[in-house]
Amino acid sequence: MDKNADEALAHPQQPEPNPDLESLGNRLVGTWEVSGGARGKVTFEWMEGGFFLLQRVDLEQHGQRIKGIEIIGHERPFGAEPSEDIKSRFYDNLGDTLDYVYELEGDALKIWAGEKGSPAYYEGTFGGDTLSGAWVYPGGGGYASTATRVR
Repeated sequence: MDKNADEALAHPQQPEPNPDLESLGNRLVGTWEVSGGARGKVTFEWMEGGFFLLQRVDLEQHGQRIKGIEIIGHERPFGAEPSEDIKSRFYDNLGDTLDYVYELEGDALKIWAGEKGSPAYYEGTFGGDTLSGAWVYPGGGGYASTATRVR
């Protein structure tokens, strides 16, 4: 074995967070007041290391209180390569576990429910400290909302 190979084994290169997650986090980190079809507050923060965003949700929708957490980042099970897409899982006080895929292109944010290409998705646009858009559900359902960063 050569000296470079010995060095690589002795000091493996630490993984680095994907820049696309950093771009998303730069847009989302903070506390947001939500109005429209869902009302309340959501907060995004970085998990130590920069590989994941944490979202805390406290919303009311259709007369029901929804509190939960979401972990957002690139999946990397047991040392595999990180997923190409930014994925998340949401856990709430009603026992739901919901999966999403995030896409950010410029000021446009798309959040797919389940997998990319799903008929249920959120589509919104950032404008300074606001995010305006709507959830679209199969069969014509959904709701519009506006989130305004307060901190």
